[in-house]
Amino acid sequence: MNAIETDRFYQGHDNHNNVRPQSLARTKPEEAQLQPTPTRVNPSKARLSLVMILAVYPLITTLLYILAPLTEGWAVWHRTILIAPIMVLSIVFVVAPAIQKYFGWFVARMPPPVK
Repeated sequence: MNAIETDRFYQGHDNHNNVRPQSLARTKPEEAQLQPTPTRVNPSKARLSLVMILAVYPLITTLLYILAPLTEGWAVWHRTILIAPIMVLSIVFVVAPAIQKYFGWFVARMPPPVK
């Protein structure tokens, strides 16, 4: 099927009895009313910031204490170019998932989970 035939197919001008793909078929109003609507959680950016600071500050401090003797005499931008990737990877792959797992309820303004 070329581009013109494809356009005609989706516009309903085809030779296939106006068959439309299931994803483009419209739902009936009765069916739309029966489907449950998911509730949307509005997370608190202030709470996320607080938890993130509490998690990242010790990580940065520890990293600086470890790397300071190794990078003595280096320019600030040399140290930064070494520390930044380590910090970003740590936040993306360790800190943020841990916050979501253990403190997601706090950030989402929900009661703590029952154990």
